[in-house]
Amino acid sequence: MNSKKAEILMVSVSFVWGSSYLLMKIGLGSIAPFNLIALRFGIAFLFMTLVFSKKYRSAKPSDIGKGILMGILLFLTFSGMVYGVSRTTASTAGFLASTTVIFIPILESIIWRKLPRRLVLSSILLAGAGLYLLTAKNGLSLNGGAIYSLAGAFFYAVYILLLEKTSKTADTFLLSTIQFGVIAACASVCMMLFETPSLPASPAQWAAILCLGLMCSAYGFLAQSVAQKYTTAERIGLIFSLEPVFSAVLSFLILHEILDWTDYLGAGLILSGVILSKFMPAAETVNAEIPAESL
Repeated sequence: MNSKKAEILMVSVSFVWGSSYLLMKIGLGSIAPFNLIALRFGIAFLFMTLVFSKKYRSAKPSDIGKGILMGILLFLTFSGMVYGVSRTTASTAGFLASTTVIFIPILESIIWRKLPRRLVLSSILLAGAGLYLLTAKNGLSLNGGAIYSLAGAFFYAVYILLLEKTSKTADTFLLSTIQFGVIAACASVCMMLFETPSLPASPAQWAAILCLGLMCSAYGFLAQSVAQKYTTAERIGLIFSLEPVFSAVLSFLILHEILDWTDYLGAGLILSGVILSKFMPAAETVNAEIPAESL
């Protein structure tokens, strides 16, 4: 696999995660947020364990430690988004949760002590403006919910940067499986403490939860772990800007939501940012071919 194929794979992940908003809307019809997270990642953990159970035999303490740390980061990400949506407007939460694309180069600048390249900054500005037009319909209002949403976006940016390092050496299948188990365990504890546990009430809700677990979680995070061996965190973050575009298109096709001119303009700016990012020089390690057996 090369960087081009990896980025195409990440586009498919963005599409799957764009559909997750529709699936969560269906699933949350009868169960609470932490309940949904526990079921979603519990299903993903069981699936990955059944398929890749032999991976546990070769697990190293370092791999388990990395999986636990990254699982905690993902749980914090989802927790921030859940509380953000519950305490602020959906448009504000949607925009702020997508600021991962902006946090990544900022964090990299702090870590490496140098300013982002001009091309990176231009791509971020285009993607950020597009995300604002596409999701912040009624303006932005900073409150407790907005802070939670920003926290979720921040933790996901940290996760992506950490994954960029660990995916080069760790077993991605084992890493993803451990992450799912940690997220499911943390969400289950929060569910028992703050919610009344329940199960989906209809076949449609069960189907939504299964799709969230198998496609949006198992496939999505596993594909990201594999693809990030061949591309950079900057490009991963910018490709994720496509997620609200896919979400808007699916909402139009399935829920018959009408897009206005700001939606089309926002989608165009996001696509422009992603296309511009293709002109970034790739890191030397990205273009290096990795033997197929390592996948």
